[in-house]
Amino acid sequence: MNKPIIGITMGDPAGIGPEVAAKALASADIYKISRPLIFGDAKIIADAAKIANIDFSINPVEKISAAKFTVGTIDVFDLKNVDLEKIEFGQISAMAGNASFEAILKVIELALEKKLDATVTGPINKESINLAGHHFPGHTEIYARYTNTQDFAMLLIYENLRVIHVSTHVPLKRACELVKKDRIVKVIQLLNNACIKFGIESPRIGVAGLNPHASDGGLFGSEERDEILPAIKQAKASGFNVEGPVPPDILFPMAHGGYFDGCVAMYHDQGHIPFKLMGFDWDKEKQSMGSVRGVNITVGLPIIRTSVDHGTAFEIAGKGIANEESLIYAIEYAVKMVRSKN
Repeated sequence: MNKPIIGITMGDPAGIGPEVAAKALASADIYKISRPLIFGDAKIIADAAKIANIDFSINPVEKISAAKFTVGTIDVFDLKNVDLEKIEFGQISAMAGNASFEAILKVIELALEKKLDATVTGPINKESINLAGHHFPGHTEIYARYTNTQDFAMLLIYENLRVIHVSTHVPLKRACELVKKDRIVKVIQLLNNACIKFGIESPRIGVAGLNPHASDGGLFGSEERDEILPAIKQAKASGFNVEGPVPPDILFPMAHGGYFDGCVAMYHDQGHIPFKLMGFDWDKEKQSMGSVRGVNITVGLPIIRTSVDHGTAFEIAGKGIANEESLIYAIEYAVKMVRSKN
């Protein structure tokens, strides 16, 4: 009973989230390290288990104390918010968006009340969320709003590659405008603190440039000179082991090779592309992702939140071929983070 209780949201019911949740909880190894509880609609999870050929019983509960947490049973905190007959795989809908949003709010609520030790989120569809009237660009911003958190960032982890972002879900033009000294310093601090919690005593952090070749001394832009370099100097003066600005095409190979313990990316795709190149493998014969690994963590929150780092994959939803590796990885990392707090 000392194993942490992990609240897992099912994600968008029209996507692969329920399927990967059912598959992850079919693994006996998950129960060796945690007490997992899915949040969503029990009928959706039962349907997902059937699609995935998982012969487990579904245990719908309305309170955590009613969960069994045993192999062979998938416990579901049943929000009863989906009409199974009206949900279509691969289709955007307000009902699907609202169902995924309500699951997120419930795990946040219970984690803030200390009834959950950590939260793990399945993939959502941003269009469906917004169609339901919940105007957020993603999970990170929902968690920040409902935990009243001001300083937060997205951190991606796969093996020895750790990438944090100065900005995430904004247009590229706006992302360039958000490259500011104070924000970069804060993100360096968040990354440093996270690495220490993961057992790295003195993290070596590399900061990416924004422009090609980190601007080549100002030939290709001024952001490195005006914002990024001053942030690095301030971080060094505060005792952080930080280097840069490093051209991104050099920074990530160095991090992959073990030179840096963590990287600061200036915007969403700058960090996501190298991360997914390492963690995602496309299966040409099956025409689907053969392996999907890595975890998305929101740092700076008063509660633990990890997530898969893939989308709803509408194109394969309902086919029983979705890969659960990323969710298992996210659960394992949530458990690590719980233990690091104790």
